[in-house]
Amino acid sequence: MTLRVLFLCTGNSARSQMAEAILNAKGRGRIEAASAGSQPAAQVNPYTITTLREFNIPWSGHEPRSVAGLEPEHWDYVITVCDRARDACPVFPGKPAFAHWSIPDPAAVAGDDAARRAAFRNAFLDLRHRIDLLLALPALAPRSAIVK
Repeated sequence: MTLRVLFLCTGNSARSQMAEAILNAKGRGRIEAASAGSQPAAQVNPYTITTLREFNIPWSGHEPRSVAGLEPEHWDYVITVCDRARDACPVFPGKPAFAHWSIPDPAAVAGDDAARRAAFRNAFLDLRHRIDLLLALPALAPRSAIVK
């Protein structure tokens, strides 16, 4: 059985896109991750794609999309990765498990190219760490990883 995880953010242009790509890469077909935003941006932030490539995470990607219309789909987990998305999170039928990860918005960082790249790397590393912890949960761990 494939578990479905939805990552929500405001713009669906940075954190949620990275989380989707990381979980799809690490979930190895056991988990289907998707992402959306409460107020989708016009495009995915270029630093998002650059950061994913830097860490060898495949990104087939999609344009930022709205969470509106995704409510009727089955989700096992819904994870908000920004505070504004948590406050605007719609009601999902089927009682998925909810989690909130307050990840600072790397797109909000001003400064030169090095400062912006560092902000995206930090967000990526935080998301990757949290996803590794999520995947270590018995309900999500592959059977071969569960010690009896």
